[in-house]
Amino acid sequence: MKKILYAAFLLLVVCLPYPVLAQDEEPTVYVIQKGDTLWGLSDRFIRDPFYWPNLWERNQVITNPHFVFPGQRLKIYPDRIEVEKPAEKIAEPPQPVAEKKEEPAPAKTFTVTGGEGFLLEKDRNPAGFIVSTYQNRQMVGEDDVVYTDIGRRNGAEVGSRFSVFKKVGPVTHPISNVVLGYKVLPLGTLQLSELEEKVSKAIITKSFLEIGAGSFLMPYRPGKTEVALKAANRELAGYIVETRLGNNAVAAGDVVYLDLGKAQGLEIGNLLYIVRDVVPDQKYALDKIDKLPVDVIGALVVVETGESTSTALIVKSIEAIYRGDRVELKKN
Repeated sequence: MKKILYAAFLLLVVCLPYPVLAQDEEPTVYVIQKGDTLWGLSDRFIRDPFYWPNLWERNQVITNPHFVFPGQRLKIYPDRIEVEKPAEKIAEPPQPVAEKKEEPAPAKTFTVTGGEGFLLEKDRNPAGFIVSTYQNRQMVGEDDVVYTDIGRRNGAEVGSRFSVFKKVGPVTHPISNVVLGYKVLPLGTLQLSELEEKVSKAIITKSFLEIGAGSFLMPYRPGKTEVALKAANRELAGYIVETRLGNNAVAAGDVVYLDLGKAQGLEIGNLLYIVRDVVPDQKYALDKIDKLPVDVIGALVVVETGESTSTALIVKSIEAIYRGDRVELKKN
């Protein structure tokens, strides 16, 4: 029972945007080494890499959350980390020293495979469609020939590349039931080989899933890329509106879609907390309780943004996450 209470207290301390501070005690001092990041230091000393927004916010010495320099000193407390302010030095005659340029530690990044998919909103139109396949095959794959309705009138050239997608179905908001867009999944890529005014012949250069007539095309999107964490400049709240594979429950490593996008100020690299309301039992309260602190059940990173929707990768979960769970972006 004691272990459970301690774990619950620790989770509350590291996950909430403003952790409760313990009484001041003698801290452990750590000197930052080359290669250290706020993410890694939070994970090492506080046992939760998602404490780094608090570490950054509480220390004005750190002007950028991704850049800490070797030689900086940290005070490690059981519930927090503080950056030691440099002591003021007595002015001394200048000494000729060799100039040494300090290199900032690398930012924390996440790998995006290119297979995450996205929500196709109504104001976002495909570049074209695959209108036929070689010998009218039902399905084709890598190195097969297909035909598209993209031609010279579209500004295309021989060698132009496109990404191939399939439309899965409409996605409605779990609260308002408004249609937000159509979920689409990547199938592969193609390259135009012969061009006419209104049509073209193309070669499938890569296929993740089977491709057929009716698949739609978008400007070429690179596959595997790295997404770096980016500090938020505002606070937002939204919902998980769908999961990539349509599963009822998802966890760390899965992809979800949100009802927040560029129009709301969301940016690629933003980290959002996944939260769930706690309902008070009024019969045990002396006064009416309107609201309890939320449970933080995970975190996700935005890897692509549309106008009003976005694609996100779940990077941490302590229990199952569902469509309709709320997400919160905290300003750092």
